[in-house]
Formats: sequence, C-alpha cells, structure tokens
Amino acid sequence: MSGTSSPEAVKKLLENMQGDLRGLSLECRKKFPPVKEAAESGIIKVKTISARNTDVLAALKENSSEVVQPFLMGCGTKEPKITQLCLAAIQRLMSHEVVSEAAAGNIINMLWQLMENSLEELKLLQTVLVLLTTNTVVHDEALSKAIVLCFRLHFTKDNITNNTAAATVRQVVTVVFERVVAEDERYKDVIEQPVTVQGNSNRRSVSTLKPCAKDAYMLFQDLCQLVNADAPYWLVGMTEMTRTFGLELLESVLNDFPQVFLQHQEFSFLLKERVCPLVIKLFSPNIKFRQGSSSSSSPAPVEKPYFPICMRLLRVVSVLIKQFYSLLVTECEIFLSLLVKFLDADKPQWLRAVAVESIHRLCVQPQLLRSFCQFYDMKQHSTKVFRDIVNALGSFIQSLFLVPNTGNTSATTNQTGGNTPGGTASAQTNPGILGMGGGATVLPAFEYRGTWIPILNVTVQGSAKATYLEMLDKVEPPTIPEGYAMSVAFHCLLDLVRGITTMIEGELGQAETDGQTMTETTLSPAQSSDQQSVSGQTDKELVSRAVWEEMVNACWCGLLAALSLLLDASTDEAATENILKAELTMAALCGKLGLVTSRDAFITAICKGSLPPHYALTVLNSTTAALSNKTYSIQGQNVQMISPSSESHQQVVAVGQPLALQPQGTVMLTSKNIQCMRTLLNLAHCHGAVLGTSWQLVLATLQHLVWILGLKPGVGGALKPGRAVEGPSTVLTTAVMTDLPVISNILSRLFESSQYLDDVSLHHLINALCSLSLEAMDMAYGNNKEPSLFAVAKLLETGLVNMHRIEILWRPLTGHLLEVCQHPNSRMREWGAEALTSLIKAGLTFNHDPPLSQNQRLQLLLLNPLKELSNINHPDIRIKQLECVLQILQSQGDSLGPGWPLVLGVMGAIRSDQGESLIRTAFQCLQLVVTDFLPTMPCTCLQIVVEVAGSFGLHNQELNISLTSIGLLWNISDYFFQRGEIIEKELNKEEAVLQKQAEEKGVMLNRPFHPAPPFDCLWLCLYAKLGELCVDPRPAVRKSAGQTLFSTIGAHGTLLQHSTWHTVIWKVLFHLLDRVRESSTTADKEKIESGGGNILIHHSRDTAEKQWAETWVLTLAGVARIFNTRRYLLQPLGDFSKAWDVLLDHIQSAALSKNNEVSLAALKSFQEILQIVSPVRDSEKPDTLPAINVSVPVVVGAMTATSLGRSFMRTDSIGERIGRYNASEPPVITDEIEDLNLWWAAWNTWYRIGSESTKPPITCDKLTFIPSQPFLTALIQIFPALYQHIKTGFSMDDLQKLGVILHGAVSVPISSDASPFILPSYTEAVLTSLQEAVLTALDVLQKAICVGSENMQIMYPAIFDQLLAFVEFSCKPPQYGQLETKHIANAKYNQAEWVALNYVPFAERSLEVVVDLYQKTACHKAVVNEKVLQNVIKTLRIPLSLKYSCPSESTWKLAVSSLLKVLSIGLPVARQHASSGKFDSMWPELANTFEDFLFTKSIPPDNLSIQEFQRNESIDVEVVQLISTEILPYANFIPKEFVGQIMTMLNKGSIHSQSSSFTEAEIDIRMREEFSKICFETLLQFSFSNKVTTPQEGYISRMALSVLLKRSQDVLHRYIEDERLSGKCPLPRQQVTEIIFVLKAVSTLIDSLKKTQPENVDANTWAQVIALYPTLVECISCSSSEVCSALKEALVPFKDFMQPPASKVQNGES
Repeated sequence: MSGTSSPEAVKKLLENMQGDLRGLSLECRKKFPPVKEAAESGIIKVKTISARNTDVLAALKENSSEVVQPFLMGCGTKEPKITQLCLAAIQRLMSHEVVSEAAAGNIINMLWQLMENSLEELKLLQTVLVLLTTNTVVHDEALSKAIVLCFRLHFTKDNITNNTAAATVRQVVTVVFERVVAEDERYKDVIEQPVTVQGNSNRRSVSTLKPCAKDAYMLFQDLCQLVNADAPYWLVGMTEMTRTFGLELLESVLNDFPQVFLQHQEFSFLLKERVCPLVIKLFSPNIKFRQGSSSSSSPAPVEKPYFPICMRLLRVVSVLIKQFYSLLVTECEIFLSLLVKFLDADKPQWLRAVAVESIHRLCVQPQLLRSFCQFYDMKQHSTKVFRDIVNALGSFIQSLFLVPNTGNTSATTNQTGGNTPGGTASAQTNPGILGMGGGATVLPAFEYRGTWIPILNVTVQGSAKATYLEMLDKVEPPTIPEGYAMSVAFHCLLDLVRGITTMIEGELGQAETDGQTMTETTLSPAQSSDQQSVSGQTDKELVSRAVWEEMVNACWCGLLAALSLLLDASTDEAATENILKAELTMAALCGKLGLVTSRDAFITAICKGSLPPHYALTVLNSTTAALSNKTYSIQGQNVQMISPSSESHQQVVAVGQPLALQPQGTVMLTSKNIQCMRTLLNLAHCHGAVLGTSWQLVLATLQHLVWILGLKPGVGGALKPGRAVEGPSTVLTTAVMTDLPVISNILSRLFESSQYLDDVSLHHLINALCSLSLEAMDMAYGNNKEPSLFAVAKLLETGLVNMHRIEILWRPLTGHLLEVCQHPNSRMREWGAEALTSLIKAGLTFNHDPPLSQNQRLQLLLLNPLKELSNINHPDIRIKQLECVLQILQSQGDSLGPGWPLVLGVMGAIRSDQGESLIRTAFQCLQLVVTDFLPTMPCTCLQIVVEVAGSFGLHNQELNISLTSIGLLWNISDYFFQRGEIIEKELNKEEAVLQKQAEEKGVMLNRPFHPAPPFDCLWLCLYAKLGELCVDPRPAVRKSAGQTLFSTIGAHGTLLQHSTWHTVIWKVLFHLLDRVRESSTTADKEKIESGGGNILIHHSRDTAEKQWAETWVLTLAGVARIFNTRRYLLQPLGDFSKAWDVLLDHIQSAALSKNNEVSLAALKSFQEILQIVSPVRDSEKPDTLPAINVSVPVVVGAMTATSLGRSFMRTDSIGERIGRYNASEPPVITDEIEDLNLWWAAWNTWYRIGSESTKPPITCDKLTFIPSQPFLTALIQIFPALYQHIKTGFSMDDLQKLGVILHGAVSVPISSDASPFILPSYTEAVLTSLQEAVLTALDVLQKAICVGSENMQIMYPAIFDQLLAFVEFSCKPPQYGQLETKHIANAKYNQAEWVALNYVPFAERSLEVVVDLYQKTACHKAVVNEKVLQNVIKTLRIPLSLKYSCPSESTWKLAVSSLLKVLSIGLPVARQHASSGKFDSMWPELANTFEDFLFTKSIPPDNLSIQEFQRNESIDVEVVQLISTEILPYANFIPKEFVGQIMTMLNKGSIHSQSSSFTEAEIDIRMREEFSKICFETLLQFSFSNKVTTPQEGYISRMALSVLLKRSQDVLHRYIEDERLSGKCPLPRQQVTEIIFVLKAVSTLIDSLKKTQPENVDANTWAQVIALYPTLVECISCSSSEVCSALKEALVPFKDFMQPPASKVQNGES
C-alpha cells in the first residue's frame, strides 16, 4: 500500500480536508457567504463519505467535483489569502490523487482565471505542476490549457515569475513525455494490430496514438509551430513565444526522450517533417553570412547570425545527430555539412568556436562516427561526411595558423564583436615576447611560422565539455580567448583518434575471439544450423571490417595533415606526446586492418618528426633537400634553426653527422626529435606485428638516428654509444647522454621482441633490415668511410632471439649477410662476417627441439652459410670464417655428424693465393680435426679429411704447413690402420645403402676408384693425394711426400684387398712415375740463386732440374722397392708382366736421363727389382757394389718366405693374409716361362739402356752429356746377375749386343773434375771399377760357356775378339765419337774437359785374360776354325811393332811374354791342323810380327840405361830361341815361304846392318851383339843340321849357308873400298865393329863346317867359303889393329884348305 493510501494517511487527509474547509468558511464568513456555505456543506459531505465508504479515497474521487467546489469558489473570490488557502487545499487533494478528470478540468479553468488576473502566479505554477505530475487525469484540452497557462506566466513582467514559469514549462513538457514512456511501458506486452495507414505521407491523423502519446504529439507539434513563428494547433491561447525558449524545449525533449520518437512513427514523422526543415531554415543567416564582406556587394542585405539562436540550433543539431541519426539520415547529412561549413575561416570567431565544440561532441562518440561512415561515406552518391568532418578540422587548424596581418585581424575582430583592438594587439605580441625569451617557452603552445597559439586546458580527455554551447544566458557573442578554438580542435582530433581506435580495436579483438570460438565449433561435428550461423557471422565480420577500413581510409589523410602540422608546431612536451600517441595508434590501427598506404603515411610522419628538418632520407621524401646553405649558431643550448618549416624553439640535444654519401656539415637533433624517436621505438616494439613493409621506414629512420647519435654496434648486435670514426665528432648534451643507454636498451628490446612476432611479420622485419642494409652497402661502395652497420647489427640481434624458429628466416638472413660479407668496405664486411659467424655459432649451440643431432637438415642448413663464405675472396672474411670453424670445432666438434663435410669443405676451400695467415688458421683447424676428431666423424668423411689435408700440402705459401700436412696424412694413415676393421665395417654399411639408392635410381654408383671396396678406396685416395704432393713444385714437399707415400704403402699396404693392388700399381704408382718423369725432363736448368731467405743451396741442387732429379730418384726407388718387397702380392695379378714392362720402361727412361744422379739411381732400382742386391747387414759391406756414394738405400732383399715376417706386420689378420700366399709354396716361384719372359724383358731394357748410354754423341760441345763412371759401372755390374737368369737362351746375337755395350762403356771418357776421384795417378797401373766390371762380365760369360753345352762354345771366338779389342786400347785408346779428349797430364781440374782414361792396365789385364783363356781353349774347334790364334797374333803385332813407342813400356813386354805363351800352346795346334789349311794365313802374320818386333822402327828412349838395354836384348834373344826351338825344327810342317822369311830375318839379325848415322857412343850400347850372335848361331845351327830327315831340312840349311856367305862377302868388299877411300882418316867405329863381327863369323863358319860331317856340306858351299879367301887377304892392309887381330883369326882356318887336291871320289850333290 502506498503512503497516501494507508489508513493513517487517509485519516490525516480527512482531517486536513475538514480543517481546510473550516478555515475557508471562517475566512469567507463575512465577505463571501456563499463560499462559507459551500465550505460547510463540504465538511458534511466529507464526513458522510468517510462514514459510508470503506474505500474512502475512491469515494472522494468519485465526488471530487463536489469536494473541490468550495475551494474553486474560494479562488474565485480573488482574495489573496483565501486563494492561497484554496490552492494549498487543492494541491493536497491532487497529491492524494482524489481529483477526477472533471474536477481537474474545473481546477484548470479556475487557475486560468487567476492567471488572467495575474494573481498568485508562483502558487499557480506550483499547482499546475502538482496537478500534472501526480497522475494523468489532466489530458487533452485540459492539459493544453494548463501548458498554455505556464507559457503565459513565462512572459510576465516579473523576472522571478518568468524564470519559475520557464522551469515549470520545462518540467511540464518533460512530464508529458514521461507519461508517454510510462504508457508504452504499460502496453509493451500487448501486441498491437497494425493499423492500416493511408498512403498520404503528410500525416496529420493521430487517431492511432494512445492518449498520453497523443498529448505529447500535439505538444511537440505546436512547439515546432511556435518556433517557426506559426500559430499553434493545440496550445490555444498562446499570446507570445521566443525562439530561444522554443529551441531549448525542443532540445530537451529530443535529448531526454529519444525512444518516444524512435518508437512511434508519428513522432518520427514530426522530426522529419517539422524539426529538420525548421532547423535548416533557422540556420540560413549563418550559412549565407561571410565575415568581412560589405553589405553593398550583396544584392540584398543579409541577416546577421544571432549568437543565442545559432548556439541553440547547434545544440539541437547535436542532439538530432546523436539520437536520431538512424531516422534522419539525409537530414543529418545536411546538418553535418553545415557544421563543417561553420568552421570556415570567413565565419565569425564565435561561430567557429561553437561549431568546433559541436564537432567535438560528435568526435567523442565513435559509434556515431562509425554510422556516419557507414551511411554516407560508404554509399555511392552520398557526401563523404565523415571524411569532410576530419578534413574540416584539419583545415580549421591550418587556418588558425594562417592569420592575416595585424591590421586586418583587429578589424575582423571588431566586426565579430566584443573584442577591442587593444586586446587583439596584445594577444598578437604575446607570442613574440614569450618566444624570444631564452628559448624555453613557459606556456604550452603551438608555434608555426611566427604564429603563436597557446594551448588551453579546455576539456578532460574523452568528454566534450563545451564552454560556449552552454552560454544559454548570453545574448551577445562572447569573446573567444586566443587558442581556445585551436585547443578544442586539437582535442577533437585526439578524441577522434582515441575513440575510433578503441572502438575498432575492441571490435577487432571481439571478432578474433569470436572467430576462434567459431572455428572451434566448426571443428566439432556441427549441425547445419550452426554452419549457417557461422557463415552469417563471417558476413557480419566482413561488413564491419569494410566499415572499419572505410573509416580509416576516410579520416587518415585529414588526421595526418593536421597532426603533422601540430607536431611541427608543438612546443609542449605533453602536447607532442599526445600528437605522437595519436599518430602511433592510427599507424597501429591501419596496420591491423592491413591498410598499407595509410599505415606507412603515419609512420612516415613519426619518422620525419624524429629526424632533423629537411633531412635527406630518400625513404621518407623523394626529393632530397640539399643540406647546404644552412647556418647554425650554437650558443649554450639555445639553437635557432632557420628552416622554412620550423622556427622551432626546441632545445637542441645532439649534434651529429648525417648518414649520407657526402656528409656536409652536421645536423642537430632536438628533444622533440628524440621524443619522436621514442614513439617510433614504441610503435615498433608494441605493434611490430602489423608493420609489415613499413618496417623499412621505421628501421631506416632509426638507422639514421642511431648514426647521428653515434651509436655503434657491439657484441651480439646491441648498439652502444661510441665515437664516430670520422668527420666532426658527435656532440651530445648531458640530457641526451642519459637517454642514450635507454634508447639503446629500447632498441635492443625492440629486436628482442621480434621473437613474439608471427612468421610473416618477422619476414617483413628481416626484409626491411635487408633492404636497409643494401642501401647502406650502396652508400659504402667506393669509399672507406665508416658505413652504417645498424641493419647488419640488428639482423644479428633478430636472428639470435629467433633461434627457436631459425629455419624460417635463416635463408633470407644469411643470404643477405653473405652479400654484406662481399662488400668492398672492410668495416661493413667485417660486421657481416661477425654477424654471420655469431649466428652460426649460436644456432649450433642453441637448444633446438628436436635437438640438432636428430635434425640433420637443420644442422646442414645452419652450417651452409659457413660453406658459402668460401666463395668470398676477402681474407678478413675468410679469417672470420675459419675462426668460427675453429670455435665450432672446439665447442661442437663431437656432435657435428653430418655437418662434417661442410666444415671440412670450408678448410679445404682455402687457396694458395689467399695469404699466409689464412692458410695457417685453416690449417690449425685441420690439425685439430686430425688430432681430436677423426674417431667422432662419420667414416664417410675421412676421405674428405684426406683431400683437405692433401690440399694444404699443395699450398705454396708456407713450406712448413705443406710439410706438416704431409705429416698429418701419415697420422691419418696410421689412424686408418689402427681402426681399420671399424672403418671398414661402417664404410661397407654406407656403401650398401648408396648402392641400393643408386640401383633404385637406375644409375651407376659414382665414386673414385669405384670397383675397389670402400675401405680400399679410402686408402687409394690417401695414396693419390700423396702422389699429387710428390709432384709439387717444391723439392722439400716432394721429398717428404714421396717418403711418406712409400712408407705408408710399405707399412699398411697389406691391409688392401689383393685386387686393389692393381689400382695401386697402375693408378697411383705408375701415374706418379709418369708425372715425375715428365716434370723432370721438362724442368728448368736455370740456376737457382738461393732457396728463399738466406738458405744457401748446395751446388748439387741449385737448379730445378737437379731438384727434380732427387724426386725422380726417390720415386723410382720407392716403386722399385714395392715391386721387390710385394712381388708375392703383385705376381698373381693378371697383368704383372705388363706392369713389369712399364716399370722397366721407367727405369730405362730414368737411366737414360741426362742426369747422373737419376741415371745411377735408376740402375740401383734396376738392381733392386732384379733382386741382385742382397740385404746389407751391419757386419759386412756389399761386395758386389763398389762403394759409390749414391743416396739410394739398398734395403731390398730377395723375397723369400722367411723374410716376410718383417717388423711392420702388426696384426694377426695381415699375418693370415700373407699366410694364404705362402701356404702351398714360396710365393716367388711362379710359372717359369712367365718368369723367363720377365728376365728377358729386363735384358732388353738393360740392352737399350746400355746401347743408348754408351752410344757416342753425334755433335760435341760443352753441354754434351756423357754418362758417369759410377753409372756405367753399375750398368755393367747388373749384367752378370741378369745373365744367370737368361743364359739358357743367350745367343750369339745377344753376345754381339753385349760386346757393343762393353766396348762403348769402356770408351767413355771422364770429366776432368771427376777424374781425381776415379783415376789413380797416371803412373799407377790400376783398373777403374768400370773396367773391372767389364772384365768380370766377360769372365762370367766365359765360365758359363765353359760349363755350357757344345753350341754355347761357339761363343769363344767372340769373347776373344772382345778382349783383343780391349788389348788394342793399350796402343790405340778408343775414340768416343767426335769428342776431343785430353791426356790426363794436360787436363785442368776446374774446367769441363774430358779426360781419356789410362787404358794400359785394362788392356794388359785383358791380354792376361786372353792368354789365360787361350791356354784353356786352344784346341776348341771353334777356336781353331775362327782363327783365334791369328787374331791374337795380329793384335799383339800392334804393341810389338810399336815397341818403344808404346804408351807404356810394360805393354810390349807383356805382349812379348803373352806371344811366347800363346805360341807355345798354339803352334803345336797349328802344326796339328797344318794339312787342313786353317792356319795358312797365320804364318805370314806371325812372320811379320817377328820382323816388326825384332827389327823395330822405334828408337829406344834417350834415357835408357845399359842394364835396361841388355834386359830388352835378352827378350829379343828369347824370341829367337822360340824360333829355334818351336818353329825351325818343324820346318817340314811349315810353309816354305815362312821358313824363308825366318831365315832372311835371322840373317839380318846376325849381321850388324845398322845405318851409319849412329854416333860413336851409341854404337857401343846399341850393338846387340848377343842377339846377332844367337841369330848367327841359329843360322849356323840350321845350316848344319846333323840329322837330315827330310829333303826339306837340307833345304833349310843350304839356304841358310848361302845367305850367310853372301852376306860376309858383301861386308868385306864394302870395307876394303871404304878403307881405300878414307886415307888417313879412321873409319867409323860402327863399320869397324861390323867388319870385326864378319871376320869372327867367317872363322866360326869355317869351324862349324869342319865339325859338320862332310856329306852334309854342299860342294857349292865350300866353293863359296874358299871364294872368300882373296877378299880376306885384301883386308890385310887395314889400319885398325882390332880388324887385324880379327883377320888373323879368320885367316888361320884356311890352312886346312892348303893341301893337295884329293881324287874326286864323291860329289857334294845330293
């Protein structure tokens, strides 16, 4: 129960009523009796009602007309006191709701009368209010009358009444509309039947409205009429009305009861049809009015705008737009356009101010703005209202800065009213005073091109609290303070931005969350209805997205223009902050909506704000303003920058260099620039995800700022304050110095936050950084100035924080950094490399998921750029690369796995020309790998390790590295050897996989040395690498590599499969030999002065050729040794004989090379493969080889089963492997035929070497190459052993070939500088080792023939020939081609001359051998048949005939003794074969030989002593004795001519027939008396042989006698003659001697004849003897006593003839 109807209240009411009535009756008692009566009857009535009825109030209401009557009458009295009492009573009744409709009507009528009489006006108003507010009994006409009553009271003279009435009217209007709301609420559940409305749109009918609504409708309609100055329809009785009041009422209704208008078509109709036209009409003066235009110019006087109406109209419009926008689309379009127009510069200031305030009201309602956009901007033919509003604000702000000159301003101000010129002037000067006062402005303000506008604090953020729109009491336009409009407009912009962004971002967020939930529902099994809702939602989303985009598109240009201008003009930090915040939120919003252009524009604005004015940054402004012609005056901290855009009084906080190609001067940063920079950082940090391509702008700007501030990158890419490298150094104030670390920190955090960006945004960021970096690179081309490293540093930072998803950005990131690494600017490069290597290291150490070990692809991806760096030639980059590799090895070496090939590739990519330090670093890495990591890497990489190590060997920068790398190869081979089985297993496994893949693809498996098993291939690669190093240009490398190669093959070769040896031989060893041979033969003969640095080179190595010779020696020896020690492995291979031939070919070419060292070594190798050299033990020196010092180690022994267990057989498996070979038989024994072929091949090679090397040169000059003695010696020494293997097939032809070679070898002279070592002093008769060897060779042959078969013995004569040829050397040294040789005594050691050897000892030794051999073989058929004896004699004849002219005296003596020995054996043989005629030609030869020797033409030397002469004579005697013992006794077996020759010779010897030219002294010595005597005796002996066995013998003696006698006769005659002629002169001693000798001979002869048996003496002989007598007698006259005594002796025997003649018994004829 309500308070008024509770029993107590009712009781009280009744009491009060009765009291009122009593009071009334009392008051009217005297003057107004009728009233008194009515009052009394009223009391009774009340009592009755209360007594009768239970529901007292209802009864009262029923009878209210009667109950009220007394009071109405009371009012009618017009007595103030009575009236007041009555009105109070009526109010009480009304408030208890006991007044009926009729009663109410009466009351109103009564009130009206009072009003007309101007009585109790305030009380009246009060009563009306109570009447209307209590309930709805008053309606329709009664209501209208009540309202009119209030209006009438509003226009009284009394101010208080007026104001109260105004308030009452407002309240009453409100009540009327509140009733409608209540009514609607009551009926809201009743579904109305739609009433068919007539088609006429001009709808006056209100029949469909309910009562309260109808009243409201009528009221509102009339209000419009009244404002429009028309007569009201319903408010009858209105006398007067003001527009201002009407507009206020309209505004309040519209503002307070929008739902009434929106729910009821009728009301909407009113709005459309009445209110809008009215407003538009009332606006007209404002629209037409132009400020400053004189009235004369316009055709009719224009009504001036009136502030109160104008301002109220704007308020109404604000309400209309805000509340009824949806109804009044078109009308609002007009209103908004008007509003925009009111901002024009030619409108009065106050109008512009209130218009801005109105617009501000709109700007704080984002939803409304959104609707504008939706209904205008997005419609085809509609005004772009929203855009216009924003643009208008922009132009408004601009116009405020463009104030015309002062005079004009004051005029205008006056025109707009209210302002005095003085005020304006002071306002104008104000900024000047402030602006110049020391650079720090006190008031927050905007300043632009000299216009200074203070910023007033006009409103709280987000609410449009208007000032002038609320001035309802003002009639005159107010004075607008300076800066007010600007401040409001500024806030409009800020609120607009804030509203729009908050709304859109909220909705966007909502849409995103809806979207997520939606997708979740879609994912669940959904019914069709759901799906429909989903599509509906997406459509809705699309629509709203379109609206958002349109909103942004419509407003961004205007906003940006205005904000940029304000930013430029702002001098207040807070204002700047707000502007920047607005730009930032817009940029972010555009980014979220994907509106690239607008986003970029806002970002550009912030960027421009960050940089100094006119800063030439191409990204931001296409035309780069020239930086010249600017003056900066810096005094303390106040800097004025005179630039067209900004005379900003900002504090300069930093001076730095611009980042440009040619920096001119410096640029300055103000605190505002720094503020903008922070905003930019903030933007990038918070909204990085939506920046997309505009990262470019942001980063470019940051880069320039960082540059100007002098921040330089440090470790990990963070920027730290650092000094600028060149140019004027950066000046930073303390203010900014404290900021720098913060900025640097934010910068770093900015890039750290990139880890929260999505992939696409991250890519945008990376791309932007890359293109920035490209620009920086372009700028750094062609100069070595400090480049901007911002981009590179930030790429690094970004990469480091995004390691968890590095895959998606790795390629663009590293791809770009690789480009940076190739940049010519060293600083740029260095940072590129720093960034790249840091990223790689970080990537490898990062804890990826899954870990790298399980994600090989990622690991390779990470390592790949490291490999790519190898394509860059800058050494600094490569050093960085290698340092990185080193660090990776040290930290990650154990877990590189599949990354090894890449890492090794990096080391291997270093080329020789890349500098020492680079190679050294790379090598360090390699050493680390070989020492520490071989066991951890996949076995498949070992091959790469080998290749890389090999490639370092080939680098020619640093010898030590090359040598060490060869050592590494040795270590690697050792590692292979130790872990052989493991490696082999793993490689085989890998091979199987590859094989399978290859088969699947249908291709061949392609790897080097393919058919060999993979482990063997590894070895082969190692060998091949060492092989390459063996032909390196540097001798030391070659030597070391060669030794290593052969040691490795020697030590570990047994691990190889048998079949692989084939490859080793052909692909490794022979290939190497070929290359070495080629290099050696083409090597340069120029002398090398020094070995680099101060190393002196020994003369034996001072040309490239000599150095190569050493290599050749080493290689050949190595290969030979392998052939020797591994014969058991090689021989079973199919083509051993072919290999053997190739090897022999190499030995041959080396042996024939024109280098003594090589050729000699070749022979040593030859000996080695023939297994001639037995292993040398320490205890014994080699007996076969002369001790010639050649650096070829003699380490080869014949391979027998026992010598296999050498020290390097380390593991059982190898032992077993060898065991397989020698299980059945010693491996050396193979097929004998094959073996023979090998030996014959060797023989052919030997022959070729021999014949080539001993063939004399065709031309002779200084450079002719002549083989050395040691070489020839070694060559010949090979033969005996070789012969042992081929003797069975050694033919005559071969012997001939051998002979040629032996002969040639012995003929070779020696060079004068070697002669002292080879030749003994000339006098010593010693053989050289070569000669020894030759004789040994012949000796071996001869012994072989001796024990050989019959058919071998035909070789004897050939051997004799050979030896005899050597014998001839004693007298005729052999010629060596055309070469001139000198006698040793004349040679000078220091000149390159050739010295002939002393062949005498050799020839003599050969002669001894001949004699020796002949003694053994004289009777051999071949020896007999081939006339060996004749040849021997013929050869000996040479020295014998020369006798004293022989080079050496010993020669002819030896020849004689040899002749004697030979004849003593040979003559019996000759006699034996006399009949065969095989010796016929020998006899004359022998006779000539005797003749030449015994009667030599050579003169004995002057210094020959008597003893010598006698000794020599005794030799002659021996010869004669031989004749007498061996020849003459066998005369009958000997040809007659020969005997005759001998006789003549003896005859000659028996008589002294020396020429007469000797001096006396000589004759004594030279008379060979002994010789003559023996000759004579022999003659005589054979003259009187006792036993005449054959007629032949007698013939000899006869011949001998007659010769002798004739000779005596001749001598005597000549003597007599000479004696006669000489007169007194004595004859020469010689002749005397001769005659004496003859005389003696005669006496001897006669004695002999007497002794002989007479029958043996021919009568003829006697006759000759007697015939001598007369001659002897004639000699008696001679003067010489000696002759006389001799004559006496001669004559004495004649006495025996003095007897008488005896009878002729017998004739001497027989």
